[in-house]
Parts: sequence; structure tokens; C-alpha cells
Amino acid sequence: MLYNQSEFVTQGEAQDLIAVQGVIACAHAVSAALAAGHRVVEVPVTTTVEDALAPYPADRWIVFNLCEGVNNRLFDEARSAWAIEAMGYHFTGNGGEALARSTNKAQAKAHLAAAGVPTPAWHLYRHPDQVPEAGLVFPLFVKPVAEDASQGIGRDAVVRDVAALRQRVAYIAERYRQIALAEAFVAGREFNVSLWGTPPETLPLAEIDFSAFSDPLARIVTFAAKWEEDSFEYVHTPVHCPAPVDEDTAERIRDVARRAWSAIGCRGYARVDMRLDAAGTPYVVEVNCNPDISPDAGFFRAARAAGYDYRQMAEKILLAAR
Repeated sequence: MLYNQSEFVTQGEAQDLIAVQGVIACAHAVSAALAAGHRVVEVPVTTTVEDALAPYPADRWIVFNLCEGVNNRLFDEARSAWAIEAMGYHFTGNGGEALARSTNKAQAKAHLAAAGVPTPAWHLYRHPDQVPEAGLVFPLFVKPVAEDASQGIGRDAVVRDVAALRQRVAYIAERYRQIALAEAFVAGREFNVSLWGTPPETLPLAEIDFSAFSDPLARIVTFAAKWEEDSFEYVHTPVHCPAPVDEDTAERIRDVARRAWSAIGCRGYARVDMRLDAAGTPYVVEVNCNPDISPDAGFFRAARAAGYDYRQMAEKILLAAR
């Protein structure tokens, strides 16, 4: 059971460590679930994957890969998967290419667009001075180009004018040391689609309930909504799974999710996040390779709705690797 054990974050906010360390509890939960039928050893990574796996020969062990990188270093998750593969292990989840492609949101969107998968139009800004005075269509959703787990996303992430966009770009460049991705904000229903297997099977759809937010531009999954249990956002963004959606819309969502999986080159398991526009078109806003599989996370929620208990979910992911 390979996972990162981080003590600090190299960029971003100090609170981001909550998300980075969330994988530790997930690793313990999956280990406990698999221990009844397998010999399980928990292997925290504090320096490199190579050092951590040195005592465990590749011909005797399968790696259940939950390693997202040490101290939130950029693209360490992809690098870890490449290293595991090069060392000869069978391992769960996605390969390095898909992880790198999905982590870089701009590259992911380019691959989605090239495959004909709807994704909101976007711009990249390295510095606030690059933001033009005119020609942009607001509102825009602004986030770091290479973070996940809603890191760098707060109430100010949706901007309404040039001044706010420049302020947000400056914040991301300074605090996260990254390019800012600004994409057209789709003010519609938000769905999560969990997929696994070969060919990919879609689990029951999940919808985030934003009904407690009167302002449409506040209906986003912020860092607080995902991680801060005492916050208004966390308490008032319940998830309905299965989602209350008609079958025609559901099939459009599932079709787009499967095409997004293929465009990114996913394998094992993934989650596709999308929003519906006023015409009912599903727009992919995120492809999450190796999403959180904690007992309280969205992937297991969908697996449970499909009839799996936690051990069965973990077993299915493991068997796909074997």
C-alpha cells in the first residue's frame, strides 16, 4: 500500500496540507479492507518511490498505488507511477502519462477538445499584465493549472471583470507559482461520474446540490466545501447519488465521461466532473485519474450505490492491476 507521507507543502496555502495528508487515512482504510484476504504492507513514501519499494521485489508484490507525491511537489504523482512501472511492478490505477496529462489542466483540455469532448473555453495567464483590457467574456473560473483537490479554489475563484481576473492571476502566480487557467464558467448543474474497468464501466451518477447558494456564481466546489468540515460550504454542498436526472440526460453525461476517459488515456479508475449548460450539454471541467477512494469520498459513494461494499471496491481495483 504505497502512499505519500508529507509534512509540508512546497507551494500554495498551508491549509492545503489537509488535502495532501488525506491520502494517509485513505491508505489505512484500503489496507484494512484488503487485509482479510491478502498480505498487506503499508509503505509510506517520504523521499522517493525507489527507496520506499526497495525491500519489496517486483516479482512478489503488487503495488496499490495511492502515492500523490511528497509535499505536494508538482507532477510527483505522475513521476511516481512512471517509476513504479519502470521498476517492474503491477500497480493499481492510472499510468504516468494519463496522470501527467490530467494534472496539467490545460493539456487535459487540449486533449479533450481534440477528441471532440465538450470542455469550457479557456485562457492561460502567467502574469496579471497578460490579461487584456477587453475582449473577454465573463464570468470566468480561475484556478492553478496543475493542482487538484480544489487547492487554490476559494470564493474568489469565479471572477466578473478584468480587475478581479488580474487579482486572481496574481494570487495564483505568487502563492502557487503556477500559470493561472481561466475558463468560461458554466452556471449549471454539476455531476461527478466515476468509472472503472476495461472497457470503462460508469457507476451511478452523482450530483452536487448547490441549492443553499442563491448566487449562481457561488455554486462551486471550493477547498472549504471539500475539506473544512465546519464551513458553510462543506455543510451545504450535499451530494445525491444516484443523481435525480432523466435517462436521456444521464446517457449524454455517461457518453461524455467515457469519451473523456479515452481522450486522457485513463485506466483502472477515474472520476470525470462536468457541468450542464442551459441547453443540457455536458461540459467536462476536470478528469481525475486515481481519485480519492476514502470511505467518505465520491468514488466509493458511487460504488456503494452500485452495490459494492468498501472491501469489494478495493478488491475490484486490485484485481484490475493483477
